[in-house]
Amino acid sequence: MNGITQGVIWKQLLGFFFPIVFGTLFQQLYNTADAIIVGQMLGKQALAAVGGGTSTAINLLIGFFTGLASGATVIISQFYGARDEDGVSLAIHSAAAIALYSGILVSVAGFFLSGPLLRAISTPDDIYPLALRYMRIYFGGGVVVVMYNMGSGIFRAFGDSRSPLYSLIAGCMVNIVLDIVLVGVFKMGVEGAAVATVLSQVVSLLFVIIKLRRRKDCCRLEFKKIKADKYIMAKTLAIGLPAGIQSIMYSVSNLMIQAGVNSFGTNAAAAWAAYGKLDSLFWMIINAFGIAITTFVGQNYGAGKIDRAKRGVVECLGLAFIFTAVMEVLYIFFGRYGYLLFTTDEGVIETGEVVLMTIAPYFFTFICVEVLSGAIRGTGKALIPTLFTVFGICGLRIIWLAILPLGNTLTGVVQCYPITWIFTSILFIVYYLFGNVYKIKEQT
Repeated sequence: MNGITQGVIWKQLLGFFFPIVFGTLFQQLYNTADAIIVGQMLGKQALAAVGGGTSTAINLLIGFFTGLASGATVIISQFYGARDEDGVSLAIHSAAAIALYSGILVSVAGFFLSGPLLRAISTPDDIYPLALRYMRIYFGGGVVVVMYNMGSGIFRAFGDSRSPLYSLIAGCMVNIVLDIVLVGVFKMGVEGAAVATVLSQVVSLLFVIIKLRRRKDCCRLEFKKIKADKYIMAKTLAIGLPAGIQSIMYSVSNLMIQAGVNSFGTNAAAAWAAYGKLDSLFWMIINAFGIAITTFVGQNYGAGKIDRAKRGVVECLGLAFIFTAVMEVLYIFFGRYGYLLFTTDEGVIETGEVVLMTIAPYFFTFICVEVLSGAIRGTGKALIPTLFTVFGICGLRIIWLAILPLGNTLTGVVQCYPITWIFTSILFIVYYLFGNVYKIKEQT
């Protein structure tokens, strides 16, 4: 069993980081390809229908169960770091069962909740019918999405970030081809974009399953062993449930922001949808560092190498600051050209530039939130990161939107992002430095 419990830390972090970030890039290309093709071929109403509030509403359900998957990832990584082969096998098959049940629930709930969610965020009337059709088809493949995310988490738990990358590359290529064929050739509209996304994720899931089936060690997936062990499920929920709740709260606060954005009309909704695709480049980078440090800390924590885990956190923060600085420069000076990928409507582009310049210069303030929360979760301590994030980011955003005196301006609405990042970063820094994060090792 090879892990990441020895060697040069920064090299191992980057070696783990790059496949994750490239994998996330291809994952983002699923929806970005939809947005580019739909926006250019079908117009700004269709663009708003497949992005912006629609994506946020989808993430409300998908994100919760992806949070549960993070609990399985931590457990598997700790078993792997401790070289407990029986524990690794049991945790993997329990995770597969949890993903299957959760995915079925997502598909059913998503179909019936699509309409109410779109109405809750004040989706403009000219967008609503398109967004509803897109969401219902997407949620039809919810079981595939959840199971794929769980499979990727399993690979990353034992230090393999390349296999999820390869699966996403295959799926992304299929998605782009199907987008062009279904939307451009067969004129299926937003329904074609949704079908293309679902089918491409089926390809990614099949790749992951085949890869796990071919392993010859304790990480091999055997269908007959897929069963939710009570002990593993309890530990998974203890770690993953707070992360899932955190994801829901993120989505709820973002839905409220989306409702505020939608109140400014279709131009604002389309600009926000395009901005969401542009800033996904930053989020995939910072999330990749969060995933990397969770696995790194999890394995070293399981192996009893606490000092190495702490050094990894410091080096991860340094790397994240460097990458974020580069991203901020690109956004500030070249952001306009990014909007041109999605639309040529000058009103949408001008509105998008306002949003970009309000948020992008403050991306660096989110680094400590992502890296430190990932490190804390790697120790199996999931409640504190959830509380800080729920109240520091989500709760404060809701308060901001409720009492905002500048609520009649788009800038006033989106300013809640940097304000809440700064506040929550301070909470995480203080807790990580003085909260005996690693002391839990002695209690387990």
